Amino acid sequence: MPRIACFHVPLFPLAARLRSEPDLLREAVVITAGNGSSAHVIAATRRARKSGIHVGQSLPQARAILPKVIARGCDAECERSAQEALLEVAERFSPKVEDAGEGVIFIDVTGMEIHWSESKSECNVGAAEQRLGAAAIQAVAGIGLPARIGIASSKLAAKIASELPQSPTIVPHGGERAFLAPLPLSRLSPEMEIATTLTRWGLGSIGDLAGLPEGEIASRLGDIGRELHWSARGIDPRPLIPRQVPQVFEEGMDLEWALVALEPFLFVANGAFDRLSKRLENHGLACTRLEITLRLEPEGFYHRAIEFPAPTRDVKTMLTLMRLDLEANPPGAPVSGFTFVAHPDKPRRAQLTLFGPPALAPDKLASTIARIGSMIGPDRIGTPLSTDAWRPERFAIASFDPPPPPDIRRKPRRARGLLAVRVLRPAVELEVIVEETPKMKLTSIRSVSPVQVPDRKPLMIDGSIRVAAGPWTLEEGWWSDDPIERDYWDVELMTGGIFRVYRERESERWFADALYD
Repeated sequence: MPRIACFHVPLFPLAARLRSEPDLLREAVVITAGNGSSAHVIAATRRARKSGIHVGQSLPQARAILPKVIARGCDAECERSAQEALLEVAERFSPKVEDAGEGVIFIDVTGMEIHWSESKSECNVGAAEQRLGAAAIQAVAGIGLPARIGIASSKLAAKIASELPQSPTIVPHGGERAFLAPLPLSRLSPEMEIATTLTRWGLGSIGDLAGLPEGEIASRLGDIGRELHWSARGIDPRPLIPRQVPQVFEEGMDLEWALVALEPFLFVANGAFDRLSKRLENHGLACTRLEITLRLEPEGFYHRAIEFPAPTRDVKTMLTLMRLDLEANPPGAPVSGFTFVAHPDKPRRAQLTLFGPPALAPDKLASTIARIGSMIGPDRIGTPLSTDAWRPERFAIASFDPPPPPDIRRKPRRARGLLAVRVLRPAVELEVIVEETPKMKLTSIRSVSPVQVPDRKPLMIDGSIRVAAGPWTLEEGWWSDDPIERDYWDVELMTGGIFRVYRERESERWFADALYD
C-alpha cells in the first residue's frame, strides 16, 4: 500500500498573513471576511483567543472585547504565495505532490523511510517516518509557516492525523480503518442527500459505515456511496494527482492602506523579496527577469518588467533595481497591493582562484550596471566594439561581459613613454588659414568654441602651426548617396599642443578630431 504524508497549516489565512507581516506574531490579530458591518472573524491569534475572541464573531464584537485588536482582511495574494511556498517545501521530500488548497498538501512518501533510517539495517518504519515528519515540520517552519504532519496509507487518514495536536502523527500500516472508525460521518464530507440517508440508516460513525457490505452500499447509493465506503475503510478512491511545477515564482500581498510614497513601499517589498529569494534558493535558482504588478487606488494596475544583466537572488540587488526603475517610471497613483513574479534561471558562479585576483561578483555587477543605466540610459552602457568602417568615430555597443581575470597576478610592464590620444567627441569645428600651394600648407588654426577635455579646464585651440604632417586621405561610402571624403593632418602649434585635424572636401569645413598627450 502507498504511504501518504499530509502537510496541514492550521488557520491558514492567519498563517499566510503572519508570514507576510512577521511583526504581528506577538500581537492580537484577527482575520476577517466580508466588508463593513458584515465583517466577521474567521481566524485569530492565540493572544486574541485568550482575550475571548473566537471565530464567527463580528468585527465590532471583537473590538468591544479587545479594542486594540488588529484586524486584517483575507488576502488572496498572501494565501496564494504561502501555498506555493508550502508546495515547494513539499517537493523537497517527494516528487509526487498534490495541491489540496487552503494550506493542505499531500505527498507520496512510499519507500522514503529508507532515507530517514539511522542505519541500512534498521527495520523500524515508524521511527523513520517520525524523523521524516519532524524534518518536514522544521522545513516548513523555515518559510514562516506552522505545519502539522500526518502519515498514513490514505489521504483521509493522513489529513485527520495532521489535524491532531501531537505532530507528526503516524498511522501504522493497516491501522487506517481502526483509526477512522470512532470519527463522525461528517469527516467523510458526504453530500447533503447522502448524509441524510446515512443518518436515517442509524449510522453515526465512520466505523458503522465501514462495517456494511460494499455491494449493498453501491447498489443503493451508487458510485459516490462506493467511494465513501472505500474512504471509511482507509482506501483512497482516487489516486494522488501530482501538480505541474510552475515556471515562475510569485509573491504579493494586499496593503492595509494605500501607499503614496516610495520608501514605505520599499520597506514592505523588502520582506516579499526576502521570501522570494528563499524560495529561489530552495530550488538552486536565481531571478533573471522580475515583473512588478501594482494595484492602484481606486482602480487600475501598473505593470513594469526589469531584465537583470545577470541572474540574482540577492535581496539588496533586486530592491535597488526596482527602486531605480520606479523612480524613473512612477506609477502616478497610490498603491494598494502588489505582485512580484520572478522568472528563474541558473545563477552564474564566480570562479575563485588560489593565486589570482577574484572575479567580479555577478550580483554586484548587475546592480552597478543598473545604477549607471538609470543615470545615462540603458542603451548607452555596454562594451564598445569597432565596426567594419573607416571613420574613426564609428562604433557599436555590446552588452558588458568582462573576461575573467588572469590565473595569476602579473607585474605591470614598465612604461616606455608612449603617446596617448584623447579623441574629441563631437569633433570641434576650426577656422584654418592655409597657403595656396600645390601641397596646401597650413599656417594657423583657431577653434570656434572652447574644447571640453576630461580632467582639464576648457581650452581654446589657437596658434600658428610649427609642423604639419599630412594629408592622409579617407574615403568611405563612395557608392552611396552620402559619401565621406576627408583629409587628415597632424599639427603641432607654436604655443604647444599636438592635434589631429581633418577637412571635409565637399563642405570645405575643418574639425579637430583628437588631442595628443
